[in-house]
Amino acid sequence: MRLLSNIHRLFAGLRHAGRQPEVQGAASLALALIAVATVFYWLVEGWSLLDAAYFSVVTIATVGYGDFAPVTALGKIFTMGFIFSGIGIFVAAVSAVAQAVLRAQEPPPP
Repeated sequence: MRLLSNIHRLFAGLRHAGRQPEVQGAASLALALIAVATVFYWLVEGWSLLDAAYFSVVTIATVGYGDFAPVTALGKIFTMGFIFSGIGIFVAAVSAVAQAVLRAQEPPPP
């Protein structure tokens, strides 16, 4: 029963987070960066849209499975910039969501 209660609280916190302007802004920025990178890899590297989106998400989240890698010079240069800018934006978005979820679970002040 406690597990279901915790899952319910998590999803309630995520719903609350989704309504917060700072979460919406950070998430929109991260998604826009992923979309730009996806289109770039699709056009420059010739990957399918799914592969390009997968690589963009795996790269910005710093997972880096290594199953895809850019082969063109332009792709490598873009990836370096994407990593440096994307990591900060991704961390900011995840942090904003986490803070909003935690704030949603705090009892209201007396």
